[in-house]
Amino acid sequence: MTDDNTVDKLKGKAKETTGKLTGDRRKESEGKTDQAKAKAGGAMDEAGERAKGMKDSLTDDDGR
Repeated sequence: MTDDNTVDKLKGKAKETTGKLTGDRRKESEGKTDQAKAKAGGAMDEAGERAKGMKDSLTDDDGR
């Protein structure tokens, strides 16, 4: 996970907790949604890095 995704996940967790403590179901749901978005963003970043690594491993040392 990148730093931005980690921050977004923590913000989402804070929103969720605030919603639970105040009984605000909408805020709780927003927090859960924010966390899911951050997790998905991290997965996309990781998939991109893996694809790049695979491409690099398939090319010859001289760049072909």
